[in-house]
This record gives sequence, C-alpha cells and structure tokens, in this order.
Amino acid sequence: MAQASSEQNQPAAPLSDPQEPVRVNHTGRNIVIAVIVIALIAVAVFFGVRAAKGGSDSAAKGSKSNPVKIGVVGATDPQWVEFQKEAEAAGIYVKIVDFQDYTSENPALDSGDLDLNEFQHLLYLANYNVKNNKDLQPIGGTAIFPLGVYSTKVKSVDDIQAGQTVAIPNDETNQARAIGVLKSAGLVTLKGKWTAFATPNDIDTAKSKVKVTPLKAEQVANSLKDPQVVAGVINNDYVADAGLKAKDAIYQDDAESEEARPYINAFVARKADVNNETYLKLVKIAQSKTVFDKLNAQSDGTAVSASKFTPKQLQSYLATIEKEAKAQQ
Repeated sequence: MAQASSEQNQPAAPLSDPQEPVRVNHTGRNIVIAVIVIALIAVAVFFGVRAAKGGSDSAAKGSKSNPVKIGVVGATDPQWVEFQKEAEAAGIYVKIVDFQDYTSENPALDSGDLDLNEFQHLLYLANYNVKNNKDLQPIGGTAIFPLGVYSTKVKSVDDIQAGQTVAIPNDETNQARAIGVLKSAGLVTLKGKWTAFATPNDIDTAKSKVKVTPLKAEQVANSLKDPQVVAGVINNDYVADAGLKAKDAIYQDDAESEEARPYINAFVARKADVNNETYLKLVKIAQSKTVFDKLNAQSDGTAVSASKFTPKQLQSYLATIEKEAKAQQ
C-alpha cells in the first residue's frame, strides 16, 4: 500500500488570535456632559429658590413680597409703628430694620441691603460721604430737635454775668452746634463765620461775654451742680439727668435759622433713587400729622417739623456742608 504523504501527516496550523478591540477616548465627551448637567442643576436651584421666595426679586418695590427696607434706630418707637400702618393703608409695604447704633445704616444703604434710612441729620451724612467718598442723598426732612441752654442758677440768658462759665459738649458734632447756640444767644463772639465745624478755638474770647468749657456730653448736665458753672448746653438725651425737662431751657436755637440746617433729620437714599416715586410717597407719609405727632410725643415735645424743605433744598444744604467738611481735611 502506498504510504501517506508527509503533508498529510503534519498537524493543522493553529487558529490565529482574535484582534484586540479598538479603544476610543471619551474624556472630552464626558466633560461636556458633566458641564451640561451641572448647569442644568444650577438653573433648577436658581428658579427653585426664586419660587421659594415667591418671586420677590421681580415683584414691584413696595409690594408685599418686596417691601421697602428702611434702616432706623428704635424700630418699635411709636412713630415707626404708625408710619408702617399708614404706609400699608396707602398700598406701600415697608420693612423697618432696627439698628443698635449709628455706624451701620449708611454702609447698609450704600451696599443695597437697605432702600432708605432715617436716623441722621445732614451734618452726620455729610461727614459720612466725605470720609468714605460716597454720595448718599437726602430726599425729605423729618424733624429738627432744637438744642437748649439750661441752668439751675438763672432764669434767663440775660441774667448770665460777664466772665461766668458755660459748659458745652465736646464731641465734634454737638460742640459746633453748641457754639452756634451761644453765638445766637449773644454769649460768645466768633473770629469769623460760624460753620458746622466750629471749635472753641474759633471763639474770640476777648469779645465774648462768657467763658466756654467743653465736657463730655453726658457730663454737661451734672456740671450744673458746680458752683463755677452758670449754665450748660445740654443734648436732649441728657436733659433728664439734670432733673430738668426740655421746656426748662432758658434759650434754644431757632429751628428755622440757617445755623440749624446741618441738624435737619432726613430720609436718605442712594443718589440713583432720589426721584423714586414710591420713596417720595413714603416721605410724605412720614411727614403727616399722625406720624409726626407720635414722633413729637416721643421727643417730649421738642421736635420741630422739617417737612417744608424740598429734596432739592436739602441736597443743596448737604453740598454746602460737604464743602465745609472737605475744607477741614
């Protein structure tokens, strides 16, 4: 029998290995998808928060969901309770924001945390604007609180004798005003024109009737017990400390005078909002008799209405005071 060929006796060649699959890099696509997902989540959160707030961001200012925020010191004082009631009756909702001191309201207004504030007179506002390079503006006057001369020794400024001593507060704001009061009472003569930045150095001692002693504001009332002090110019806050009432003043400055202008208390707004109709309506409500009567009672009858001053007048007075403040720098 013939033998099988050698090719037939060789084992079959092994099958070749299958090819490796092609690996595609999806990193770029995954990043894009992740960014889109994050963006969608952010949008959902944003609209969810707005919905939770009742859409207050888009509601009209002065509406129930977007009230006008006003910074004050003493939010529970009767005039603010009455003011809020009258404002809501006129269809304007307000939120009275209480502050414990006088240093935070202007920064809060400037930053937009408040819409208005009402706690300061024009001199305080001028000092803030000049020192901080700001431009907050008054949009309506509320009241002026006359500063009085008090005495337990005489009944009239005419009874004060030449050479006697009168005490005044030594803080920057009230010291200048006290000097103005003594000037208008004929007790001191100044070397030049009075400004809201006058100091005892501006007094012409040789031509003045009395000697002036500056003390801490809270000490002036107690100084009336000193035999060497015939009278004192006392801040309204400290009159009771001397066992006196506001009506006991033997002299007080004229709220209608030019010297009283720096001490007009006012509603203050950002410059962009000086013509805001809603804010101006609120000023008128604050100047109403019902609200002012509450304020006057709270001040023991010392308040004088400042409603006659227009926003333009107040802004003009402020500009003058700021110019004087810059001259002191």
